[in-house]
Amino acid sequence: MINTAYLRRIFSAYIIRKNSQLSFWHGIPEVDPHAEKGVIGPYYMSFNNKAMYSGPYDDKGIPLLDYHGQIGKQYNPIAIAQFGLGNYNLYKQNNDPLCLEKSIRVADWLVNNLTLNESGQWVWNHLFDWEYFRTLKSPWFSALAQGQGISLLLRIYLETNILRYKEGAERAFKTMTTQIKDGGVLYLDTEDNWWLEEYIVAPPTHILNGFIWALWGVYDYLVITKDETAEELWRQSLKTLKKKLLDFDNGYWSLYDLSQTALSNIASSFYHSLHIVQLRILTILSGDKYFDEIADQWESYKKSSFYRKRAFVHKAIFKVFYF
Repeated sequence: MINTAYLRRIFSAYIIRKNSQLSFWHGIPEVDPHAEKGVIGPYYMSFNNKAMYSGPYDDKGIPLLDYHGQIGKQYNPIAIAQFGLGNYNLYKQNNDPLCLEKSIRVADWLVNNLTLNESGQWVWNHLFDWEYFRTLKSPWFSALAQGQGISLLLRIYLETNILRYKEGAERAFKTMTTQIKDGGVLYLDTEDNWWLEEYIVAPPTHILNGFIWALWGVYDYLVITKDETAEELWRQSLKTLKKKLLDFDNGYWSLYDLSQTALSNIASSFYHSLHIVQLRILTILSGDKYFDEIADQWESYKKSSFYRKRAFVHKAIFKVFYF
């Protein structure tokens, strides 16, 4: 059945170009030039477009995303963390105290909105239903929010030496090491592959961009704490990515996830570009050139006008049948 509410919301955002959540998400993915292994400095992607988000905001300067339709304006913990990381990067580039102030404001929001879920795990909840092809019912949480929240909190802790930011990161990290069946965001499959799941659905769909972004939070936590559990999670997750990354390659484009649908969920042009940038950064952080090799392959797909058009048609058909 066609989801008419979803179609109305998408029409207002994509077709008539009303200001929407897309104005936040769909900037140009870029590797931050200062990204380096073993150093917690500027975040690994620049997020300049996130830092310059035009709004709306709440009365404390926390960004809201306007999803239109029945969802309307909402706090999105992932977007809030990215806004904070983008401003942190600008602060590190320009030494602008206003950018640091915005980052601290976000870190405070993250600490204050870290709540226990039904299983006693600390999470950042999304308080609205979301139309994945399996609807996520409010409240829902995500490894992506956990990872990027951790990345910001640890950076603000290093800047301020205020312990509650580190304590918030520690609480959020524990959820990263807890399996989904116990209220966390970690899934171990039958082949002992370790996945950090952006969306908690059954069966898991292994969204690629969310897994990688979440993993950077694990890396940041490992660099600062030298925690053995973080080292194991980092190592096992990299092992899974190396083993399964080609499953996300359909021969001419990358896949958004590994959902078990008759038609594969191909990445949009934006997410294909994001995958390439994320793999470049994984090469920096892990020192493993395999990720660069796959990024080169996916970059070659992007250069083909035929492949780009083919991917666009594939994605459009998927949307018709599954949303």
